[in-house]
Amino acid sequence: MQSRRADSCVSVRGECPGPRGRSSPFHEETAMPDHRKLGRELNLFDTDPLIGSGLPYWLPDGAVVRHLLEEYIRGEERRAGYRHVYSPVLGKRELYEISGHWSHYRDDMFPPMDVGGEQMVLRPSLCPHHALIYRSRSHSYRELPLRMAELGGMYRAELSGVLGGLSRVRAINLNDAHIFCTPEQAAEEARAALDMIRRAHEALGISPCYYRLSLPGDGGKYVDAPWERSVEVLREVLDDLPYKEVDGEAAFYGPKIDVQFHDHAGRELTLSTVQVDFYQPERFDLHYIGPDGAKHRPVMVHRSIIGSVERAVALMLDHNGGAFPAWLAPVQVVVLPVSESELPHAFVVLQRCLELGLRAEIVADGSLGARIREHRLVPYQAIIGPAEAAHDEISVRLRDGSRLDARPAEEVLARLAQ
Repeated sequence: MQSRRADSCVSVRGECPGPRGRSSPFHEETAMPDHRKLGRELNLFDTDPLIGSGLPYWLPDGAVVRHLLEEYIRGEERRAGYRHVYSPVLGKRELYEISGHWSHYRDDMFPPMDVGGEQMVLRPSLCPHHALIYRSRSHSYRELPLRMAELGGMYRAELSGVLGGLSRVRAINLNDAHIFCTPEQAAEEARAALDMIRRAHEALGISPCYYRLSLPGDGGKYVDAPWERSVEVLREVLDDLPYKEVDGEAAFYGPKIDVQFHDHAGRELTLSTVQVDFYQPERFDLHYIGPDGAKHRPVMVHRSIIGSVERAVALMLDHNGGAFPAWLAPVQVVVLPVSESELPHAFVVLQRCLELGLRAEIVADGSLGARIREHRLVPYQAIIGPAEAAHDEISVRLRDGSRLDARPAEEVLARLAQ
C-alpha cells in the first residue's frame, strides 16, 4: 500500500485539523459536541418512532439550513457548467440488475415491492437513472463533457445498530452528479470536482482529515472492470495532494477518492467522493459519436461535492458546535432591545433586516445578559438601548463576544447584508 503525506495530513486516529485550522483531539469523546444533542437543542431536526429509525424530520430552523445548503451547491454547479435533472426514487429491479447493484449491493437495498406485476425498488444510488437519461438522446463528442447533476433522494437499508442522528440515515438526500466524458477528459473533470469540494468545505467551515484513494480488496464484491485504468486516473488527480491508499473501500464498480472526516466521537465518515467508472457505460451501452463518425464509449465520473445534506449538516454541527457560517445561520441577526421602551424601534430595525434579506428576529423577554447568552450562536446581536433608539443607531455584538461601537442602523444593516 502506497501513501503520500504532507505535513497537514493526519492519521485516521489522533489529531485532525479542526475549523479554521484549529487542532482538536478527535479521539476524545469531549473534543466536540454531539450533533444529535445540538440538533434537538437548536430545533434543527428530530426523530419519532412512528416515522422510524434513520428517518429524521427537519424542523423550521433546520429546513432553513438545508434549503440554503441546497441552493448553494446548485449555484456552484451551475457556474461550473452542470445541468440539473430530476429522476424518480423508484426503479424496476431490472434496472439495478443491469447496473450491478442487485448482485453486488443487494444487502444494502430495501426489498422489492410488487406493483402491477412488476418488482419496483427504492433506489440505492442515482447513477443508473442518470445513465438512462444520457442514453435517451444521441450525443456528439462536441457535447462532452456532459455534466448532469441532481440533489435527489435515495434509500439504504441500514441496520438499526449503525444509525445515528443525521450522519447515518435510511433516507438520503444526495448531492450527486455524473459527468459523461471522453477518456482523455476524465482526469481533468475529476480534478475540477476536487477543486469544487475544497471550496465547498471552506464555505461550510469544515476541514477534512485526509483524502483516501479507495481501492478494491479481496472477495467477490467487485465487478470485472478495467480497474487499473480508473486507478491510474485518480492517482494522477491526487498527485499533488496528501492521500492514503486503502484496500477494500472501493465501490463495487470502480475506485474512488473519498474525503474523510471524524465526528464528535472520533468515528471516521466519508463526506465527498470522486469516482471514475468504465463499468456502467459498458453495462448500459452508452456511446457518443466521435470525430471519425464512429461510436465511442464514454467514461462516467461520479462526484458528490457535499455528500448527503444530512451528513454535511451533522459534520458542521460536530465541528462548529452549532455556530454556522453567517450565510448559513438560521437566524443571522437577533435584535435585543434593552428594555420595553426600545421595543418600537426594535420592530423598525427588524423590518429593515427583512427588507434587506437578512434572517432576523426580536427577543425581548428576560434580562439582556440572559438573552445574549441564550442567542450566543447567532452571528450578529443588534443591541438597542435608549441612546441607540434616540439616534437610530445599533450596537453590534459579535459571536466571539466583541462589541462594535454604535453606528447608524442603515449603515450597519447594509454592511451585514453584504
